[in-house]
Amino acid sequence: MATDPQAEPASGEPREADPWHALERVQSPPSAFACAHTRDWPGYFKAVAGKEPRDTLVQALDLFEQPGFAIDLGCGEGRDTVELLARGWRVLAIDGHEMAVDLTSHHPRLPAEARDRLEIRHAEMESVELPACDLLNASFSLPFCAPDAFDGLWERIHTSIRPGGVFAGQFFGDRDTWATLPDRSHQTRRQVGAMLRGRYSLEHFEEVERDGQDARGNAKHWHVFHVVARRCPDGSWDCVDAHR
Repeated sequence: MATDPQAEPASGEPREADPWHALERVQSPPSAFACAHTRDWPGYFKAVAGKEPRDTLVQALDLFEQPGFAIDLGCGEGRDTVELLARGWRVLAIDGHEMAVDLTSHHPRLPAEARDRLEIRHAEMESVELPACDLLNASFSLPFCAPDAFDGLWERIHTSIRPGGVFAGQFFGDRDTWATLPDRSHQTRRQVGAMLRGRYSLEHFEEVERDGQDARGNAKHWHVFHVVARRCPDGSWDCVDAHR
């Protein structure tokens, strides 16, 4: 069942009928990076509004001959959710920020005929229960899981993906500048390999490192693993070594 876009929040104060109009009043951020660094999610949503779905999701979708049921974990403003719906999928979109729930519910590219295939859940990833799915998409969301909850979250993700299903998402590496922030989850290449080895066959694995700058001109080193991986059937010997 789809989330009621007109439901009132627990505070009792009514939400604006169109949250995208409310987003227009958010002060323009210097960059999406600056907002993610400080967890300024309204500013981040404004910075990325209108962008196309993540490449890892598109690659994952191309692996399927027909649509199924997907979880979009950390759906943000809804760019990946609407792509899934446009391709005929049933979607459970999850995010811990109330504005993300509203923006996804009212996304301008959300097909009207697809609303009955969409459920939106306001929940923190550290504790959310995940049903069985064919595709779990986590576009740039997992690094924002509390480190002490990450291992449990990854096990729930793995359990939720049906054998033959696909994971698509990103992990931030240990050499990323944000690895020094205590509230972020980062992995070494070896740790990412251990998470996938013997459980998944790799469809796409890309490690990216590059130097850049933050909004104030401070140096920022990016270290990201982009992953699309298919869960192996239980007891299968067909999984390749994920750490290469």
